[in-house]
Amino acid sequence: MIASLTLRFPSLLPLVGAALMLAGAAQGLELTAEQQQLPLEMIGTGGGAAQIVLIAGEPSNKPGQHEYLAGCALIHQWLRGVPGVTPVLVAGGWPQHENLLDSARAVLFFMDGGDKLAFLPAARWQKVEQLAKAGVGLAILHQGVDVPAAQASQFQGWFGAVFDPKSGCRGHWDVDFKQVPAHPITAGMAPFPLLKDGWLYHLQFAPTGVTPLLSAQMPESSRKSEAAKAHAGRDEVVAWAYERPGGGRSFGFTGADLHSNWGEAQQRRLVLGGLLWAAGLEVPAGGLAPEVSAQELAANWDRKLFTAKPKGKGAAKTAKPKVPAAK
Repeated sequence: MIASLTLRFPSLLPLVGAALMLAGAAQGLELTAEQQQLPLEMIGTGGGAAQIVLIAGEPSNKPGQHEYLAGCALIHQWLRGVPGVTPVLVAGGWPQHENLLDSARAVLFFMDGGDKLAFLPAARWQKVEQLAKAGVGLAILHQGVDVPAAQASQFQGWFGAVFDPKSGCRGHWDVDFKQVPAHPITAGMAPFPLLKDGWLYHLQFAPTGVTPLLSAQMPESSRKSEAAKAHAGRDEVVAWAYERPGGGRSFGFTGADLHSNWGEAQQRRLVLGGLLWAAGLEVPAGGLAPEVSAQELAANWDRKLFTAKPKGKGAAKTAKPKVPAAK
């Protein structure tokens, strides 16, 4: 209904957006005044465009980390400039109007994992299963690859990889990607470092259909499990493409913890290329790396309360770290 109204009557877009914001507030979705200006669950007027849905998880971690909505808002902004693509931005881990998923060519999940994974509830899980069976492209970023053991096998079949807390490793450190293999997703990419990001590695990959996209050395001290220690010195895969046996494509990247790293052009190329490829669209020969400013990187952060550790007793406060200049 929302899609058909906005397609037929573009003048209703602002009213629909306001209604969605009110609905979000009624259901406990807490947005800042800045975030309330975002075009949440707004479907564009281009009837033939490929719809890519970007689902951001609820607020998590410290300011500047796990900025799921701010990250998805940037991706939304960049995809709006791609001919033939209509991005749809969703907050709170799941759309208020689930039927907008029915016309999706690809869906990105950028959210916490484990028992906080937003689509674990049975009805939502079934909906993702329907999307996978229909051949809809699927993409997962960062913590979302961490899934409870009971759902791990099915998740692996949808996304091509899953993180097992018993054997996998995670942490924050600098990573240097010294090689970038040829693949449509990596068009235009070159070797690059990512600094101080958060990583999940030693993943459990699907037996077939997976193509590693980014691999790098990890600190040996981070190999906490016996399974990981058995592969000491191995480059670990943290980004991949997956062609699902039953049809459809998936893309994953376990970085994107640190919001400032959206200022790295190669990360922008990777994620935007992954979304286009998962949607079955052509990735431009030089890839996509739209410019991003420090002001844009500082926009739409979640309101997060944390206790300061320095001198004195500390106090709960809201803060943002400095945002480095974009590359």
